[in-house]
Amino acid sequence: MTNPIADPLVEVPDTDALSALVELDASPSGVAVVTINRPDRKNAFNAEVIAALAQHFETLRDADGVRIVFLRGAGGAFSAGADLDWMRAAAGFTRDENRDDAMALAEMLLALRELPQLTVALVDGPAFGGGAGLVAACDYAVATKGATFAFSEVKLGLVAATISPHVVDAIGPRRAKSLFATGRMFDAAFAEKIGLVDELVAAAADLDDVMERMAEEIMACAPGAVAKSKALVDDVAGVPIDEELLDLTARLIADQRTSDEGHEGVAAFLEKRKPGWAL
Repeated sequence: MTNPIADPLVEVPDTDALSALVELDASPSGVAVVTINRPDRKNAFNAEVIAALAQHFETLRDADGVRIVFLRGAGGAFSAGADLDWMRAAAGFTRDENRDDAMALAEMLLALRELPQLTVALVDGPAFGGGAGLVAACDYAVATKGATFAFSEVKLGLVAATISPHVVDAIGPRRAKSLFATGRMFDAAFAEKIGLVDELVAAAADLDDVMERMAEEIMACAPGAVAKSKALVDDVAGVPIDEELLDLTARLIADQRTSDEGHEGVAAFLEKRKPGWAL
């Protein structure tokens, strides 16, 4: 496979100061890489980082040529959570200002979760607080064995509020209660055990191999079907299996069978050829 981030596919305005904090690269083959680029601060969040991430997720949502999105941190850290200067400033905010600040983070995480492409967190080093929330909001997560995680908000007298919907969805309420309440640090093996991480690799260099493998896998899949499959999970999770749900799923497969992707996929299978979306 060619270099997954060679030659930009989506236009990122390089005049925007936010683009230096979070970089977006994408290839003509449809692989996008979002990199938090504050290695001197272990890629910690502040209002500008959150805004930059939100901006890039908005760009990717409408980027039809992008098939998979990787999220990572620069310089040996995924994200150490909240930036100390940002926390210091927030301490002087009013309640309404704090709510607005928190909503920006919550909306950014939702934008990541709702991307139509498969999203993959590539975790090396610390993923704390909001950084661990980013991991939970992705569809899949790969971590090096040396990666570490924590929901340490309680140690600051805070709660993991804005990230909680994604974390609870990823690891379940019982695990979330104990980790939120203790703020304890845990390693990548435990993160895999509880479902926050899906796959472990030995070292950071192996993450590039994961990118190549997963990019090849996703290129065999119809992009529209991928987006609808992701939405389907949210539609059926926790919903009673009743006539309404049966009708929803029957209509979905009927629509997809009669779609251009459905016709092309079945025809390609019967004709023993690759479908048009396969690279």
